[in-house]
This record gives sequence, C-alpha cells and structure tokens, in this order.
Amino acid sequence: MAAYLSMGEAHRRIGDYLSRVTNAISYSDGAALASLLSVSSAPASTPLSDALAAFPDFPRLAGDRFPHLADFLVPLLRAIHSHSIQRFADAYSSFEKASNAFLQEFRNWETPWAMEAMHTVALEIRLIAEKADRELATNGKNPDKLQAAGSFLMKVFGTLAVKGPKRIGALYVSCQLFKIYFRLGTVNLCRSVIRSIETARNFDFEDFPVKDKVTYMYYTGRLEVFNENFLVADQKLTYALMHCNPQSESNLRRILKFLIPVKLSIGVLPKRTLLERYNLLEYADVVTALKRGDLRLLRQALDKHEDQFLKSGVYLVLEKLELQVYQRLVKKIHIIQRQKEPAKAHQIKLDVVVRALKWLEIDMDVDEVECIMACLIYKNLIKGYFAHKSKVLVLSKQDPFPKLNGKPV
Repeated sequence: MAAYLSMGEAHRRIGDYLSRVTNAISYSDGAALASLLSVSSAPASTPLSDALAAFPDFPRLAGDRFPHLADFLVPLLRAIHSHSIQRFADAYSSFEKASNAFLQEFRNWETPWAMEAMHTVALEIRLIAEKADRELATNGKNPDKLQAAGSFLMKVFGTLAVKGPKRIGALYVSCQLFKIYFRLGTVNLCRSVIRSIETARNFDFEDFPVKDKVTYMYYTGRLEVFNENFLVADQKLTYALMHCNPQSESNLRRILKFLIPVKLSIGVLPKRTLLERYNLLEYADVVTALKRGDLRLLRQALDKHEDQFLKSGVYLVLEKLELQVYQRLVKKIHIIQRQKEPAKAHQIKLDVVVRALKWLEIDMDVDEVECIMACLIYKNLIKGYFAHKSKVLVLSKQDPFPKLNGKPV
C-alpha cells in the first residue's frame, strides 16, 4: 500500500520508470515505450502509482534527471497519478500536454520506430477523454475533453498523412477520430479524414494493417448507412465482415448489426440461424414480415425494438422496408387470385388490397391504397398501371414483381 511506502523506495520506483521510458526512446524500442504509456487500463494501485502518491515532488525528480524530456515526462507522471486517484479531468489535461510533447518528438524522428507508441497515445487520449467527460458531466460541468482529443488527433493525423514511412499509421488514427466523431454526433467531420485517405496519392489502402482496414470500413460503412447510400454501405460493411477476425464474435456482431438492415434494404434476407448465432433476433420479425407481406408484424417489430433501432441509427432504414412488405402482400394476393381466376390474375381490385390490410388490422381507404400502389410502380417494385375509374391495378404479364437484385428501393 502507498501509505507504507518509504520515500526512498518511492524515489527508486519513479526513477526506474523514467529510466525505462528514456531507454526505450534511446534504443528505439517502440513496443516497450508503448507499454509504458498505457494509462487508462492500469489498476488504481500499481507500484508506480503508489510511489507517485508517496513522493509528491516527482515533477522535480523527472525534470532534474531528464531535463531534455521534461515537457513529456512531467505531465505524463501527473496524468498517471491523477488517473490512479480517479481525477480524470486532471488526468486528461496532463496527458494532453504529454501527448503534444511526444508528438513533437515523434515528428523529429526520421523512422516510424515509435508508431506503436504513437498509436497507444492516440488510443489513451480518447479513453481518458471519455472518462473525463463522464466526470465533468456528473459534476455539472461542460464535457469538452473528447472534442479536445479530436483536435489533438487531427494534428497526429496531419503528421502521418504525408509521404514517407510514417503514413502507414494514419488509418489507425483516422479510426480513433471516427470513434470520437460518432460518440459526439459530429459524423460530418469524418468527411475530411475520408477524403485524405481515399483521394491522396500517397496512400495505398491495401498497404494498411488488416485490423485497421476492417475498422475503417466499418465506420465508413456506417456513415454510408446514415447517408442512405446502401450499395456503398453494403460494399464497405461486407468488406469489414469478410476480413474481420473470425474469432472475434463481438466485432462480427457489431458489423452485422448494420449490415443486416442494409442487406434487407436491397432485398437480401438473412437466415434465422445467423440471427440466433450473433444474438440479433431483434431483426427476426422484420425478416418474417418481409417474407409474409405482413405490415402489421413489421410495425410491431419496429415498435418493440424502437429504442434499440434508434440508438443504432437504423430505424429509418427499417421503416422504409414497408414498400417491400406492400409488394409482397400484393404478390400474395396475385398468387391466390391466379389459383382462383387464372384469366384475371393480373387484375387486382384495390378493394381486395384494402380488405387484406383490414385483416391485418390496418385501416386504409381505396385512395390511400391507390397512392401506395402508385409508389410501388414508380419505385419499380411492381410493373403495371392503373385503371383509375374501375379502381383496378393491372399487372404486367411478364415479371410483374421485379426483384431488387441488390439495388436499393
């Protein structure tokens, strides 16, 4: 315990930590340096944190022993100490100072030997900022640290997004930025980062590490879902799914959570076994509704899981599946009518559709149904035309219900 630690032992522990940091820098040992910069995952009590609590004059010790790295080491120790006593806002302020000093050193190093350490700094500043914002919000103060972390990471991204060997680390930092922007609800800020990655000639996407590419495709795919660019979203999220570590079921589930509604919007239905395996059964009734043409079931499913779908940002995507459900309902009516009156199978009275909807406990008059049928024709979900006076939908005798074939409605 820190209360029983002698000043001499505390001095020794702090000195040992500082020596390991400076030795890692001297010998260009990126892995060792990265492990020493991990603050947020450390338990409240460690040999170093106990020593910092027992030896309050640690800033002078660091400044005297390593004056050339004082701007980096002193705030780093302060961040470790503040984090260990759960003063997260103070920890963030100190870690941001240390991070800026480290970034300045990183810029001066010609080779990317410290890339792993730079990535650790990028991760840590986001995680500490999240803790700091929760603390500030709890205390009734403005939670602005995550936004500040985003500003710092943009500086890191600018350092990496240039010609040279350091550019290989840019995608990881862009993913940390995406996580911040999505958390803050400022996803529009992702665009400038995406343009830098996808249009700059000094980037070859396939050169980046696989895990970074998967994360990048996941977030940019989600962004395309919000923009209703479902074909592009399908490509990106499918890439993320196919290249994700198959052992990481939690990450596969995260991807499928957005890929499934995208697939539904382009007419591809998942099997129930997939939904069961990845615990995504909130989509089960949606899929069943699409198969049956059951508008009531679709609305019940959206109502039941409304909070979940809204939080994920896919509610509006799923709500627009109603048109596909209407198409399926008309198709079922057409099949039944073909069995009863083959000669008139292609003529569907709108009153029949009204009665089918009423059976599903959905009240609509003929005029409302006519508007929906017109929309289905316009969207190429049904081929045909109206006999307006007789209130009859006349279906094409060839392929009256075109398949989506991977195209969004």
